[in-house]
Amino acid sequence: MYLKRGAWRGARARTSAMMLGAALLIAGCSSSGDGEEPEGNADAGISQQPKDTDPFWVNPDGNAAQQLVDYEKAGKKKDAEAIRRIAEQPTGEWISPESPEQQARGFTEAADKADRTALLVLYNIPHRDCGQFSGGGAADGNAYRAFVDSVAKGIGDRPATVILEPDAVLHMVDGCTPGEFHEERYDLLKGAVTKLKSLKNTKVYLDAGNAGWGHPDQIFEPLKRAGIDQADGFSVNVSNFYTTKDSIAYGKELSAKVGNKPFVIDTSRNGNGPYTEGDPNERWCNPPGRALGERPTTKTADPLVDAYVWVKRPGESDGECKGGPKAGEWWAQYALNLAKASK
Repeated sequence: MYLKRGAWRGARARTSAMMLGAALLIAGCSSSGDGEEPEGNADAGISQQPKDTDPFWVNPDGNAAQQLVDYEKAGKKKDAEAIRRIAEQPTGEWISPESPEQQARGFTEAADKADRTALLVLYNIPHRDCGQFSGGGAADGNAYRAFVDSVAKGIGDRPATVILEPDAVLHMVDGCTPGEFHEERYDLLKGAVTKLKSLKNTKVYLDAGNAGWGHPDQIFEPLKRAGIDQADGFSVNVSNFYTTKDSIAYGKELSAKVGNKPFVIDTSRNGNGPYTEGDPNERWCNPPGRALGERPTTKTADPLVDAYVWVKRPGESDGECKGGPKAGEWWAQYALNLAKASK
C-alpha cells in the first residue's frame, strides 16, 4: 500500500514568506547567540538553543515568532506560551527558486553570526510531487542544475545541513513519477549531492521516505543511484507523522543496505504518531489531533541517528484539505493545536 508521503509545500505557496525571511536576514536581522535576544524580532524574545545539544539555527523572524508577538499584543498569554514551543525551535528553511542564492546566503550568514548551522531544504526537482498539492519544480534539468549551483554559491564556506529533495527518490520507486523522467532525476540528484558536498562545511542528507510507505528493500538501490554514497546520510519522515521509534527501525534497516549511513528524523509533528481515521488517501494532509515530537537535537536515542530535526515547519499547511489554506501557508489554529497537544 502506497500512501501520500506528503505535507509538502509548493514553492509558489511559500515564496512570499521565504522572500520576506531572506530579506530580513540579508539585512542582518538575526539572533546573536546563546541567551541573547534576537535583533530581528526582539518582541518575541527568541534565543538560540544550547549549541552542544542543538547546533541548528533558530530563525527569530519565522511565522511562529510573528504569531507569538501577535498573541502577546492581543493579551492571549496562554496561546503565546503554547506557540513559543514552536517559535523557539530551529526549523528547516525551504529554499524557493526565485532567489536561491540570496536566500541561501541570508540564512547561512544569519546562522553563522549566531554560531549555529543553517538547516536548508531543497525541494525543486522537475516534476515534483507528481502534480499534486505541491506540484511543480524546476522547468527542466538545466534549470535545476542552475538552482543547485546558486544555492551552493549562496552557502559558500559557511556551515549548512541540507535535506535534499523530499520524496524525489521515493516517487520513482512507487511509480508516482513517470519512468521517462527517472534517468534524468537520478542524474540531477547525484549531481546535486556532488555539488553540495564540494562545499567546505555542508552536510547533505538525501531523502529516503518514511516508515509507512513500503520496505527498505525497494529503495536502497535507487538511493545508491541517486548518490547516497557521497552524501552524509539520508532523511526519513520528512513532513510526516510516523513515530520516532518506527522511524529509527526503518532508518536502521535501510542504513544496513546503504553502507551503514547515518540518518536524521523529522520529528516536527510525530508526537502522537500517524492519523488512522478518515479517508486513507488524505490521512497525511492536515490530520487533526497531532502533536509536536521530540525537540531538535543531536543527542538521540541511537548512534546511527545524527539528529532529530524539524524539517517541516509546524503550523504550515499541508494543502487545501480539512479546512486548511494552500500548501505552505501559515495556519495559526493548526499550529496552536499542535503545540497544545504536545507533552
